[in-house]
Amino acid sequence: MASGGDSPIFEDDESMEKMTDLVAVWDVALSDGIHKIEFEHGTTSGKRVVYVDGKEKIRKEWMFKLVGKETFTVGAAETKATINIDAVTGFAYEYTLEINGKSLKKYMENRSKTTNTWVMHLDGQDFRVVLEKDTMDVWCNGKQMETAGEFVDDGTETHFSLGEHDCYIKAVSSGKRREGIVHTLVVDNREIPETPE
Repeated sequence: MASGGDSPIFEDDESMEKMTDLVAVWDVALSDGIHKIEFEHGTTSGKRVVYVDGKEKIRKEWMFKLVGKETFTVGAAETKATINIDAVTGFAYEYTLEINGKSLKKYMENRSKTTNTWVMHLDGQDFRVVLEKDTMDVWCNGKQMETAGEFVDDGTETHFSLGEHDCYIKAVSSGKRREGIVHTLVVDNREIPETPE
């Protein structure tokens, strides 16, 4: 009688199955953080599973149509996301992600125009601060901050706190029409450089 010592024993068949059906992974930067989207597509079983930040959002078994789309939401603002599944040749498939109806690339290009992001280290902790220019909402590590706006001589300041640290985002005109308004994060009277995403 064989003891099975030479053959691997998989206690969690699902994790093995997940590894073989995982076809696409995207990192999406939103105001509340960077979200990881994973997509499983079982081309023989027709299975489709969408994970956002490791949590299952959609699971469909035995889909007979292997192409199509899956729509779900991401992040605190429940941003609309769609994975498009297209046949390329024979049994090869292409997977594309759309955010708010735009390709991921277009969305990120547009986002760089509508937000500013700063990453810094304070009191042994990493902080990611995001300013949404259209609403002047400020987000930090996934939470929308309580802010107070103030008019100053050369523009505006949006004040908020990170623990014991006084922070504000200063908005001043660049004086150049193409550049528009320049936003600067100041923490404890020290300017923090912007982080490109």
